[in-house]
Amino acid sequence: MTKIVNKAILALEDGTWFEGYSFGAQGQSFGEVVFNTSMTGYQEILTDPSYCGQIVTMTYPMIGNTGVNHADIESRKPFLSGFVVREYCKHPSNYRMTSHLGDYLRKNNIIGIEGIDTRALTAHLRQFGAKKGVISTTELNPKKLVKLAKDSEGLVGRDLVKEVTCDKPYHWTELPYNLDHASYKPSDQLNLEGLETSKPKIKIAAMDYGIKYNILRRLVAEGFDVTVFPASTKPSDILNSGVKGVFLSNGPGDPEAVPYVVDTIRDLIHRNIPIFGICLGHQILGLALGGKTYKLKFGHRGGNQPVLNRLNNKIEITSQNHGFCVDDESLDKELVISTHINLSDNTSEGLAMKNKPVFSVQYHPESSPGPHDSRYLFKQFREMIEKNG
Repeated sequence: MTKIVNKAILALEDGTWFEGYSFGAQGQSFGEVVFNTSMTGYQEILTDPSYCGQIVTMTYPMIGNTGVNHADIESRKPFLSGFVVREYCKHPSNYRMTSHLGDYLRKNNIIGIEGIDTRALTAHLRQFGAKKGVISTTELNPKKLVKLAKDSEGLVGRDLVKEVTCDKPYHWTELPYNLDHASYKPSDQLNLEGLETSKPKIKIAAMDYGIKYNILRRLVAEGFDVTVFPASTKPSDILNSGVKGVFLSNGPGDPEAVPYVVDTIRDLIHRNIPIFGICLGHQILGLALGGKTYKLKFGHRGGNQPVLNRLNNKIEITSQNHGFCVDDESLDKELVISTHINLSDNTSEGLAMKNKPVFSVQYHPESSPGPHDSRYLFKQFREMIEKNG
C-alpha cells in the first residue's frame, strides 16, 4: 500500500496555489487544470486518453475506495498529467481489485495530490476558467511554481493526438466484459441481453485519436468488424482496406491543431462513405465541413450532462469530456443541421449532413463511466451503413 509521506503543491498560472500531500509518483508535472463531476468511474477517467495534457480534479470527496482492476482500464496507460482529490482512500475494498490507486499512479509515473479543498479549486475554475498548472513534490516554493505554470505550454494549438494514437493498424474483437461474478478474469466476455452477436459483420475503420476500449467493445457488440487506424492514416489506405464506414473517436486537445486529420475526413466525406464521430471526432467533423471551433471556459467533464435531441425532442443524460466546442453558427445551414444541444449552456452536442450519411455527437455514448441513454447511436450508425449499401 502507498504511504503518504510527502508534501505537494498545486499552483495555477493566475497565482492561486494549494498545499496538500502526494500519492503516486514524485516530481513535477504540468497541464491544464480541469475538474470532473462524476461520482464514480475514476479509473475509466484516469485512463481516458482525452485527458492527455491535463491535470484532473475530481469533485467527489473520496477517490480510490475500490482500488484498481483490469476491466475498467480504457487505454494502454494513463495519459493525464496529474490527479487531484480531496481524500485518497488508503484502505480500498472490492472483489475485482488488483492494486491500490496510489500504486497504479506511481507505476505509471502520474503525480497525485490529496488533502486540498477541491470545492474551492472547482469554484475557482468555474469562475475564472481552466488554468495552466503544475503539481510538484520537489519544488515547494509557491511563487516559483506559479511562474513555472505561467511559462508552461497550454493546450491551444498543440497536437496531442500524435501522443495517444496507435502506431499501426490493429484488429479489435473483444466484446463487453461480464462483471457479474466473483471469479472475474479479463478474458471473460458478456453476451448482453438482446445483443445480436449473430448479425452479419460490417467492416469499419475506427480512427484512433485517443480511442477508449469500451467504444471498440460497443462497436463489436453492434456487429461491426473493427480495424483501428492511426490518426495519420491516408484516406486511400482507409478505403483500400474495404471498410463500409468510418468511426471518428474521442481524443485530447485542440481540434484545430490536427489539420492533417481534418483534411483526411474532408476527403472521406467527398467519397460518400458513412461517418460517425464522437467528442474530438465531432469537432474534427465540424472543421471538415467548413465550421469553426472554440475553447470553452471550463469545459464539460462528468457523467450527468443533459442534452436535448432536437430530432425527437427527447433528453439524454450523457457522459462528457471536452474543453473545445463546435460553433453551430459557423456551419453551412444548407448542408448541416444541428441535431443536439447542451441544456446547461446551449452549446453544440451533435450535427448531421442533410445529403450524406454523416453524423456526430459531442458526448460519449459508450459510457464507462456514465449513463447508457445514448448507446442507440451505435445501432444508428449500423443502420446508416446498411441503408447506404
